[in-house]
Amino acid sequence: MNKYITTNPEMTRELGRDIAHKLIGGCIVLLYGELGAGKTTLVKGIAEGLGVKDDIVSPTFTLMNVYHMTTLPPNHLTTFAHIDTYRLKNERELIDIGVEDYLGEANTVCVIEWPEKIQKLLQRKKTIEVTLSYMGNEKREIVIRNT
Repeated sequence: MNKYITTNPEMTRELGRDIAHKLIGGCIVLLYGELGAGKTTLVKGIAEGLGVKDDIVSPTFTLMNVYHMTTLPPNHLTTFAHIDTYRLKNERELIDIGVEDYLGEANTVCVIEWPEKIQKLLQRKKTIEVTLSYMGNEKREIVIRNT
């Protein structure tokens, strides 16, 4: 377990960039935390660290945004999937839009906000759990656990 404190959004993004450099294909990063905890800010940093050039927006209504990398980073990843299950009614919705094509795939990193809603889909998958807690005045505690 690793614990970090960030005191502004740029520090949270920087931590995301640092996390990205440790990810390999097939990684699934689970982001836990209340609304406003900084999950999407961290995702933006992870995407930047992986070399994604697109503007990262939370897929709150679309459930999943998939970004294809135009230049292969050193780890040979080609795809970044950002999944947000906050408005998810049931797991079938994600299955219907093709989430299983990305979860755990060798050339893909998946980052999932609100993973509590899709525990069955994540069974037997290697994951990294990240818990973000807002502590006031832009300060956040971020705890990372490999499972």
